[in-house]
Amino acid sequence: MTMKKTLLLLLLPASLLQVAYAQKSPKKTTSGNPIAEGWYADPEATIFGKEYWVYPTYSDKYDKQVHFDAFSSPDLVNWTKHENVLDSSNVKWAKRAMWAPAIVKKDNKYYFFFGANDIQSDKAYGGIGIAVADKPEGPFKDYLGKPLIDKFYNGAQPIDQFVFKDTDGQYYIIYGGWGHCNIAKLKKNFTGIEPAAGGKAFKEITPEGYVEGPVMFIRKGKYYFMWSEGGWTGPDYRVAYAIGNSINGPFKKIGTILQQDAAIATGAGHHSVIKVPGKDEWYIVYHRRPLTETDGNHRVTCIDKMTFDKDGLINPVKITNEGVTANKLK
Repeated sequence: MTMKKTLLLLLLPASLLQVAYAQKSPKKTTSGNPIAEGWYADPEATIFGKEYWVYPTYSDKYDKQVHFDAFSSPDLVNWTKHENVLDSSNVKWAKRAMWAPAIVKKDNKYYFFFGANDIQSDKAYGGIGIAVADKPEGPFKDYLGKPLIDKFYNGAQPIDQFVFKDTDGQYYIIYGGWGHCNIAKLKKNFTGIEPAAGGKAFKEITPEGYVEGPVMFIRKGKYYFMWSEGGWTGPDYRVAYAIGNSINGPFKKIGTILQQDAAIATGAGHHSVIKVPGKDEWYIVYHRRPLTETDGNHRVTCIDKMTFDKDGLINPVKITNEGVTANKLK
C-alpha cells in the first residue's frame, strides 16, 4: 500500500474505515471446526423452520455448569449465539452439572430436556428435567417444578436423555449413564412416564460397549441407535452404533464411526445427528478436545458430514478442521 493510500485511510471516518476493511475480508465458505468460540460439549442438533439449531452443554466445572447457550444458522456456515436460553435461576431444584440437552417442538411449544445435579444415588435430588418456551431461543422455564426422572432404574444414571418421536406419533425418552440405557414412553403432555404393561415403565436396551449419550433416528425403515463409549475425559471417547427393526431393538453393535484423529483432535464423541428435510443428506454434530488441551472440560462443538454405504451401514466419519460447506434450508 502506498503512503498516499495509507494517509487516505487514516483520514476516513471510523464507519467508512470498517467498510473498507470488511470489503477485503474473505467470505466464509465452510463452517470451520469448532463452529463457535468457547468450551461446549454434548451438542443436541436439530432443525426448526428454516434454521439449524445446536444446544450444547456449557463445558466447565460442575458447579459452574448452571446455564445453557444455543447457536442457530441458516446454512451451517454462519452461526449466531443465543446466550442463557436456560439457567438455574429458572429451575429451582437444579444446583449444578446441567448437562446434555435434548429439545423437541410439540404443539407450538419448545420442550428442553436436561440433566442436572449429577446424582450418584436415589438418595440425592436431581436427574432429568424439562423446561419449556414459546421460541427456540427461549427463555426457557421449568415445566414440572421437579425432575421428570429422579431415580436409577435398571442401573442407569438419569442423564444424557434423547427424545424420539416414532412413526406412530408416540414420543419416547432414551437415556442413561453408568453403562446402562433405558427407553420409556412419555405421556402426551410430557408430564410423566407412561406406565407400561406389567408395571415396568423403563425398558433396558443397553448394547455392548454402551457408556452414555444415546441417539436414535430412522433411515429407510431401519432404526439406527448410536451411543458414546470410552471415558469422556480421555482420548478413547468415541461413537458406536447398531441397527434394529423397531425402537426396542434388539440392538447389536456394528462398529465405531466417530473417534479421535491424532493429527486433528482427541476425544471425539457425545454427538447428535441432523438430516436435511427431503434429502438423504446427514451431518454429525459432536464434541472433541483440541490437541493443545488436557483439561477434561476443554471441549469444543464441531460438525462434519455423515454418509452411508450401499448396504445402509454408516461410513466412518472423517473429523476435519474445515467443517462443512453451506447447505441452506428451503
